[in-house]
Amino acid sequence: MLQRFSIADLPATPWKNGGGSTREIVCRPPGAGMDGFDWRVSIATIAQSGPFSAFPGVDRLIMLLDGDGVHLHSSSGINHRLDQMHAPFAFAGDVALDCTLLGGPSTDFNVMTRRGHLRADLQVLGSATDIPVAPRGMLLALRGDWQLQGGGSPQVCAAGQGLWWDAAPHGWQVVPQGEARGDAALVWVRLDSVGV
Repeated sequence: MLQRFSIADLPATPWKNGGGSTREIVCRPPGAGMDGFDWRVSIATIAQSGPFSAFPGVDRLIMLLDGDGVHLHSSSGINHRLDQMHAPFAFAGDVALDCTLLGGPSTDFNVMTRRGHLRADLQVLGSATDIPVAPRGMLLALRGDWQLQGGGSPQVCAAGQGLWWDAAPHGWQVVPQGEARGDAALVWVRLDSVGV
């Protein structure tokens, strides 16, 4: 399955604690709830300091997209300032984690995978790249327009647009387009089965 998306078209779901909202890009398998997904990708806006929800048995990757960032800390030893744009940070979802805003609201990119089933790799690309075939994954243009060539007709994604695929291996040639090529940025998430 190959699915195109635009962040602007995704509904923002407020958090129960009122501290922010989440735009879910993909949650697989279809119909899986928060306790049953194998992988989930979302964009969250953190509006106030407070605790993160715990996800037992889940590995997480988080990356700052916009804002001053947050300080992530826990009694188990996590002490990380997420204040560098496009720099992923990995941690276990089991951890009771607190989040303190470093300024105003912060927007973050989040990848969650079920431990023992899948593992995720997250990179931000800034130039033309050949992406090897993967059984599942996601591409999201952050800055600039990108041409994505994956065996069919080329697709162009503007900033805030992307595509994800699952159970249908795809490889890609990704090329930034136009005058903004020097400042282009594209998120690449690769998901592999554990043991592969």
